[in-house]
Amino acid sequence: MAHAHESHTKRIWTVFGILSIITIVEVALGILKPESLHTTNFLGTSLLNWIFIILTLVKAYYIVWAFMHMEGENKWFRRSIVWTVCFLILYLVTILLIESTHIFEVMNHTGTIKWNF
Repeated sequence: MAHAHESHTKRIWTVFGILSIITIVEVALGILKPESLHTTNFLGTSLLNWIFIILTLVKAYYIVWAFMHMEGENKWFRRSIVWTVCFLILYLVTILLIESTHIFEVMNHTGTIKWNF
């Protein structure tokens, strides 16, 4: 019985370590804002923003996988949840990038009323 407790504790500490490292990297990048990542555009936003989005998704994956016990579920149940969430997140990011680009162009255009978009 003690062995099962130790492996469970080790798993929790492993996930905690992974989440901590990802969070430290995110905070460090947010404080430092490397010029090469901050000013380089890729698919409508900076590489730094894409790194934040990807790291946040990795953290969400580990939280769901470990603390919501998805690793013990049926393979197709896991896939249906993960694929649905991935699709919805990609859809949200796409819509946000398209709309924010449109609003930015309207707000910076000199010939239009800025509030009328």
